Amino acid sequence: MPPLLFINIITFILFHPQISAAARLCHPNDRAALTAFKNSFTNPNPFPSWDPAFDCCDWYGVKCNDTTSRVIGLDIASHDSLTGTIPSSLANLTHLQNLRLHKIPNLVGQIPPSLTKIPKLRFLVISWTNISGPIPHFLSQIKNLAYLVLSFNRLSGTIPPSLPTLPYLFAIDLSRNQLTGPIPETFGHFQKTAGFPALDLSHNKLSGPLPSSLANVPFSSVDVSRNNLTGDASVFFGKDKAASSIDISRNGFEFDLSKVSFMESLDVLDISHNRIYGEIPKQITEAVYLQFLNVSYNRLCGEIPTGWKLRYRSEPWENSSFVHNRCLCGIPLNPCK
Repeated sequence: MPPLLFINIITFILFHPQISAAARLCHPNDRAALTAFKNSFTNPNPFPSWDPAFDCCDWYGVKCNDTTSRVIGLDIASHDSLTGTIPSSLANLTHLQNLRLHKIPNLVGQIPPSLTKIPKLRFLVISWTNISGPIPHFLSQIKNLAYLVLSFNRLSGTIPPSLPTLPYLFAIDLSRNQLTGPIPETFGHFQKTAGFPALDLSHNKLSGPLPSSLANVPFSSVDVSRNNLTGDASVFFGKDKAASSIDISRNGFEFDLSKVSFMESLDVLDISHNRIYGEIPKQITEAVYLQFLNVSYNRLCGEIPTGWKLRYRSEPWENSSFVHNRCLCGIPLNPCK
């Protein structure tokens, strides 16, 4: 084929929608759903790249399956001008697996029940928005959900006890909202198929004692800091556990630290600003991966352990890790008498 003829054919295809449409990969139902999503916002043209002349698999924030060309991912982030609520048209993206709405300050309203009509949804992230209202119980109907992040919003009310019934849920982040009430007892009964779940409930207004059932779960990480929780937080510890990070700081926990054993995998430990008493167990020196430690502002006594076997921290602990306790002594604090 002569080069000039080839160029003319390509140009004709690119600039004649009726022919380029036949070559598009995007499924018509997905294109219609995305268009409805776009049109649901009050902005005149919120996504300029969502041009009907181009394949919707190439639109900003859209990811398609390489084989089926169905839309499996929608990632809308850092969009200050986008104004409106989460549209129900998302339910028409029936093959959607990953949904991320992040840093959209003018996204308001509540989490819509239409999300339950997306049967393959696995990753749901709605963060740094102004959505409000309760965390809905119907989220437990999304049976394939594995990763739930609803952080940095204005959500209120109590935590639905039904969330741990999801068979594949391995990460829950509900931090930095206005949640109240206790941590449900059911959070000690995650499904075995979830493996080692990660839990972040920090920076809320949660209260009440921790349920003892939490001792049953081998959390990979735990952050319940900056709440009004009370009782015995030793349920998160144990040599047989696998947590790499535990932050229970700035609550009202009260338990004997000397009876706690620490997992080798731990690299972050913050129990500061509580009412924890007893001695720091010598066994903590076996947490060889520990890089951050803060036990300050408690009621601890006794000598700070020596002989740390730290693999990735060469600096000695600073006194800020231990200050404001009842009678702790030894390096890096004052010598014991």
